[in-house]
Amino acid sequence: MTRFVSLENISRIFGPNLTTGEKIASKLGAKVETRSIHAVSNVSLSVTKGETIGLVGESGCGKSTLGRLIAGILPPSSGTILIDGSPVIKDGVKATTRVQTVFQDPFASLDPRMKVGETVAEGPIAHGLAKKSEANAYAAKWFERVGLDPVWLDRYPHQFSGGQRQRIAIARALAMQPDVLICDEPVASLDVSIQAQIINLFLELTRDLELTTIFISHDLSVVQHVSDRIAIMYLGQIVELGPVDEVFENPAHPYTAALFGSVPKLVLDDHELVRFDTIEGEVPSPLSPPSGCFYHPRCPLAGENCAISRPEMTSISNSRSVTCHNYQQQLQQK
Repeated sequence: MTRFVSLENISRIFGPNLTTGEKIASKLGAKVETRSIHAVSNVSLSVTKGETIGLVGESGCGKSTLGRLIAGILPPSSGTILIDGSPVIKDGVKATTRVQTVFQDPFASLDPRMKVGETVAEGPIAHGLAKKSEANAYAAKWFERVGLDPVWLDRYPHQFSGGQRQRIAIARALAMQPDVLICDEPVASLDVSIQAQIINLFLELTRDLELTTIFISHDLSVVQHVSDRIAIMYLGQIVELGPVDEVFENPAHPYTAALFGSVPKLVLDDHELVRFDTIEGEVPSPLSPPSGCFYHPRCPLAGENCAISRPEMTSISNSRSVTCHNYQQQLQQK
């Protein structure tokens, strides 16, 4: 497998952002939280050109932070991120335009004071991808590419619906001519009917433009539909990685199985119209993660070794890997 996007032992730690008053109070003995949050811990991942990786997990698992690290929005605390062999960040600053992001809330990500045509053309002009004299024509081309009428270039974001704003956000990202697209919950804030349109647009664009995509979502059905492979995150770590059909068919990590089992399923029964199994226990705090395997306090398969030894990423086939001491037992539960 030829690597196009390569992550090697990526970690991101957020230290306490204390005010001057809190620092003084801490020195005087007051109880002030001074621990750091390990949002992403030693993540390694390789993505081939043109591939779509689905990134899923519970809220707070670090998937959006990982997306921002790949995009160069945040610098990693340690590790390296490469696109086609070149670093995304140099000296703490984003060093490439080859990776762009589509955010969850299109209204928040668009400047309400700028006309949408100016928004789409701003980046390409700044980076020499388009001349200022050609800004309108350049923006119009990308408007048409995402299914919008170029006559709307002089409008402001508030004059569009949610689905139209997300198309504008996609056009802005594509106008930078990226090779890699980070999609951070791009359909979560949209109506279901509009979600389907945007998802089909993503599939069309990734195919026609040969985009490599990191698709972050809570919606497992969407991830299953758009992804080639799926990565499951838990408390800042990737705990399972593999082809999407194989992972959905027979998950190897107990957390993956629990995550899939928590999705509500309609059943034809008068006494039980919806059936789903919730994941027991609370998500541990990233300020104080448990020893050993991070999932062991909630895991039905946990043994004594799980509370002591942190499992390493293990290959279970040429295309699948898992971070679990008891993955063989989980696979047998199919």
